[in-house]
Amino acid sequence: MVRDDSASSRAAARSLKQWPLMIVVGGIVIGLVVIFLGQWRFGCLVIGSSLGVGAVERIALSNKEAGLLQVRSRPFDILVMIAMGAGIIALTILVPEGGTGR
Repeated sequence: MVRDDSASSRAAARSLKQWPLMIVVGGIVIGLVVIFLGQWRFGCLVIGSSLGVGAVERIALSNKEAGLLQVRSRPFDILVMIAMGAGIIALTILVPEGGTGR
């Protein structure tokens, strides 16, 4: 079976439109890998920062350019990503160093 070149080029163009979401997901994956390597504070900071980058992307990009980063309205998406990113970063800073205390 021979694929239509125009159909494959349209599919490639659609997948390239998802780069804003892939940046955020990539940052979260990197943060999770860092956490599993034992540096949980730095990993959580990477995850929170990735959500902040997603909020900035949502502010800067139009609805069409945001792709799957667009979930609801623009203000809702921005507010949720900022709140989640700031919450994760705040908890990362506020949680004291673990120790056995024994």
